[in-house]
Amino acid sequence: MLYNINILMNNISISKTISRQDIIDYCMSLHDVYVDYPFDHPSSEQKTALIRHTKNKKTFALIAYHQGQIYLNLKCNPLDADFLRQAFEGVIPGWHMNKEHWNTVIIGTDVPGDEIKRQIANSYALTIPKAQRHIKKIDMK
Repeated sequence: MLYNINILMNNISISKTISRQDIIDYCMSLHDVYVDYPFDHPSSEQKTALIRHTKNKKTFALIAYHQGQIYLNLKCNPLDADFLRQAFEGVIPGWHMNKEHWNTVIIGTDVPGDEIKRQIANSYALTIPKAQRHIKKIDMK
């Protein structure tokens, strides 16, 4: 677990954020998923990872390095996407994705680790195979 220290108006706040490996580990704890590395050689230190559902192959998380930072793309309901962009400086329209339905979380900014996990679980639920949607409820771990 990494810590992000923000100093604003003489107030010091420390918010927990998560590492790239923490993100992958959390994603892999969800049911029927796998990691795919379609763009880079798997041994690359800064490889782009896609986390997909096993049954429908849909991506629910994309982890990439961009401009020296870790970008995490997550699917999102359009109304929630806009709200999150206003609530957090570290949430922007989806990088290389449909800007209406995807957000990018810039890791190490003002988005706490628990909020990142909540957004991952939401993205997972939005992309889960249709046959499983009526049966499955996401455990927020």
